[in-house]
Amino acid sequence: MRFRKARIAVARIADTLWNDSPKIITGITVAMEIGQKVKVLRLRQKMAADLIEKIKQNPMGTIKDFKMTDGSGVGVVVDFGNGVSTWFFEDEVQVVQ
Repeated sequence: MRFRKARIAVARIADTLWNDSPKIITGITVAMEIGQKVKVLRLRQKMAADLIEKIKQNPMGTIKDFKMTDGSGVGVVVDFGNGVSTWFFEDEVQVVQ
């Protein structure tokens, strides 16, 4: 139920944050889009040690979805392609050109 509520909240925020495509969210400094490659720069949240180690081995991933973070922010769900997927605050990742 919590996941459904978060998705509904993200959908409501989409009306004010997203541009022409529902896949694009524009932040203050960078636009992130589902399918873009990103590099993890830092970790703000606590994670399991094995997950941290996997991310350190391969900090590059692909944005798969967006996630409501705290009522006013939106994070990104990143898939690393090796069975590892987790979410990050937008300042923890950088779009790779």
